[in-house]
Amino acid sequence: MEQELKGLSVAILVTDGFEQVEMTEPRKALDKAGAKTTLISPKGGEVQAAKHDDKGDKFKVDASLDSVDPKNFDALVLPGGVANPDKLRITPEAVKFVASFVKEQKPIAAICHGPWMLVETRAVTGVTLTSWPSLQTDINNAGGTWVDREVVVDGNIVTSRKPDDIPAFNKHMTALFRESARHPAATRP
Repeated sequence: MEQELKGLSVAILVTDGFEQVEMTEPRKALDKAGAKTTLISPKGGEVQAAKHDDKGDKFKVDASLDSVDPKNFDALVLPGGVANPDKLRITPEAVKFVASFVKEQKPIAAICHGPWMLVETRAVTGVTLTSWPSLQTDINNAGGTWVDREVVVDGNIVTSRKPDDIPAFNKHMTALFRESARHPAATRP
């Protein structure tokens, strides 16, 4: 549905090494649905995407992490790529940014290695989610339940495993964000 997310402000948090298609395709889906997306990174300028093990394109950062307030966003997208969340989870400002969405129970969409940020912010306790298979132990050790499914929605969190899952991820992400916008308390436990 066109414009079903009109007025929704979505933060997309990345740093160098994010999986290109895991940012570009969800962003296209959100933009098409009328959301206002903002590409945020700890550094300004440009960020380097990855296409698996190769370099991808460079993307202009819309806002540096130190210039934004998480309260100005309604939802959060966490793309994967191995290097991206691994770098973000050792960046205190990035962890604090994600933790604010968790604390406020705003909807979060994370794909591939993106759920590492949810582990880092202690958001997975009692939550069922999926990710790239190598995160299974981290998620289980953090009190979550890892499952091998194309997409999982648990409360206000939607997760997927890999680029092949993007069509299902986009569908469920958009639905979760739409439901949250209509009924903010509905997605919160």
